[in-house]
Amino acid sequence: MAEPVTFEFFHDCLSAWAYPFSQRLRRFVADHPEISVVQRVYPMADSPEFFSRLFPDPVAAKQEVVMEHWGEARDYENDQRIDCELMMTRDFPYPYSIPNARGCKAAELQGGQAAHWDYFDRVQKAHLTDCDNIADYAVLKRCAADVGIDAERWAQDVHSDAVRDLVREDMAVAARYGILRNPAIVADGRFQLPGLPKSILGFTISDAALQRFYDDVQRRLGMGYEVL
Repeated sequence: MAEPVTFEFFHDCLSAWAYPFSQRLRRFVADHPEISVVQRVYPMADSPEFFSRLFPDPVAAKQEVVMEHWGEARDYENDQRIDCELMMTRDFPYPYSIPNARGCKAAELQGGQAAHWDYFDRVQKAHLTDCDNIADYAVLKRCAADVGIDAERWAQDVHSDAVRDLVREDMAVAARYGILRNPAIVADGRFQLPGLPKSILGFTISDAALQRFYDDVQRRLGMGYEVL
């Protein structure tokens, strides 16, 4: 009989690699009801200046992030929802992570882990398929309404100290675990599945890798090891 286990899912709505993985994880969890999932925001770009620190030219930054990193994720994952060409027609600067991280935690305040995950998936679609500006709180508010969250309450919560503290808490947890890229999974507060490095800051985690990780965790939990 499988042991109950908690997966902490670290993600950022900016991540083209988290987009297909979220679907993959949903399917896996549906087949393994003993798994509970805790959503953790892990902002890659902590300020609007993040990408300008990497690339002095904002146009060049967007070109590389979208056409190279998004493009690699689309091709490798065969995920045609990722629309590189549409994003390159947009005239706003490439978004940063804190607004979407706050948005996820504001959704979580209302509806717990399920609402956080639904909201995360909706914002990923806004970013990678619709190519909207997910640093714009009006766009994020619309995403909240789309997944059945009280958008007016969300709009108040998203700027609150409580939400800021929840984001900081997740970032501190990620630091303790040594998380380096998105997406990442930690099981039972001990075992990390970081994935295979792809492009800048990104991981891919296959169905086979997820299954192997789960089997290893179950084996370890079943052995009942203790630190002496």
